[in-house]
Amino acid sequence: MTLMNSLLMFAQQTTAPAGATPATTTPAPAATPSAEDLAAAKARGAEAAAEAAGQQEVSMIELVQHLNGVEMGVMVILGLCAIYAVALLFEKIYVMRKASKQTKDFLASFRKANSVEEAEAIVRKLPNSGIKSMFDAGMAEVRRTQDLGLYTMRDARDHTMQRVSSAMATRQNEHLDDLGSSMTFLASIGANAPFIGLFGTVWGIMVAFVGIAKTQTTSLAVVAPGIAGALLATAAGLAAAIPAVLIYNFAAKQISKQATKLDDFASEFIALVSRDMDRRAG
Repeated sequence: MTLMNSLLMFAQQTTAPAGATPATTTPAPAATPSAEDLAAAKARGAEAAAEAAGQQEVSMIELVQHLNGVEMGVMVILGLCAIYAVALLFEKIYVMRKASKQTKDFLASFRKANSVEEAEAIVRKLPNSGIKSMFDAGMAEVRRTQDLGLYTMRDARDHTMQRVSSAMATRQNEHLDDLGSSMTFLASIGANAPFIGLFGTVWGIMVAFVGIAKTQTTSLAVVAPGIAGALLATAAGLAAAIPAVLIYNFAAKQISKQATKLDDFASEFIALVSRDMDRRAG
């Protein structure tokens, strides 16, 4: 009985009364995070997202280093074309300015002459130039006509003018050809450089797709460097073509201006010869 009484008393102490309401505990208020904590959390989240996506910064040097052999060859060709085009820019600027100044000085001196002999004496003192070579060719034809005794003959006037004009036109074309040297190559760079760059881009994209097939992954982090390097070839093609086209247009315009001045000089020289022939014919 003593053992039973002890067990009953223990059960009554551990069992709650039926009408009793269990006590509830109030949770402690959560602390509000500061602005610094929020900024730090956002930074950690961005770093984690970038690391999870495989994001990394790739410089232009790294892109060039990862180019394949064909793309590197395309880049070297386009780089040489761009350097040559820029070098031609400075060469054309120097040559065109020099030719323009020589033509201007020559015309200023030539227009002071009133006869063929005066013009020859004045021009002899001037430095060699394209326009002076035209004068020398025309004057040589005049001297040949004088040696033949045809200079004062009215019936031979038209033939003399034609011979003088042809001789000067030949020297004029030679001078313009010298000014227009390398123009064909400039036009070729401007027309073909974009296609050369496009070839490098197509080849690089093909290589990138082959890499996708081998790695069995379409992750942008894997294929992006290869595609970016391929597109670099197109950019190089445009970088070579644009200066070449601009330089070609500049040189073509300057040559056209020079040709116009030379045509005017040829007309003036023929007019001077014609007046001199009339004066001598009496």
